[in-house]
Amino acid sequence: MAKPLRVLLVVLVLLLAALQYKLWYGSGGQHEVVALKAQVAAQAAENRKLQARNDALAAEVADLKAGGEAVEERARSELGMVKPGETFYRVIDGARAPAAPITPAPAGPAPPPAGGDGTTP
Repeated sequence: MAKPLRVLLVVLVLLLAALQYKLWYGSGGQHEVVALKAQVAAQAAENRKLQARNDALAAEVADLKAGGEAVEERARSELGMVKPGETFYRVIDGARAPAAPITPAPAGPAPPPAGGDGTTP
C-alpha cells in the first residue's frame, strides 16, 4: 500500500511543479504581469503630462476669448506688431555680436564664371 501512495505523491508533486512553472514563466505569468504594470505606470505618467498641457492650452484659449490683452500680447511677441505712435527698439546683446568687423570684398575685376575656362565668348 505504500508504493501506490508514493507514486501518487510523486505525480502530485510533478503536477504542482508544472503548474508553478506555468504561473511564473508561462504566457500570462508573473513576468508578463510585471511588464504590463510598468507599461501602465508609464502610460499614466504620459497621460498626466498631456492632461497638464491640455489644461494650459484650454486656459490660454479661454484667456484669448475673454480679453484683448492676451491677443495684443501674442501679436506683439509672435508677430512683432507695434501700435500706431509707438517706436520699436531692438536691443542686441553684446555677447552675441560678431567679434571682428565684417570687411567688404575688395573692388576689382569679377572672377571668371564657375566651370568655365576663363575665356569670354
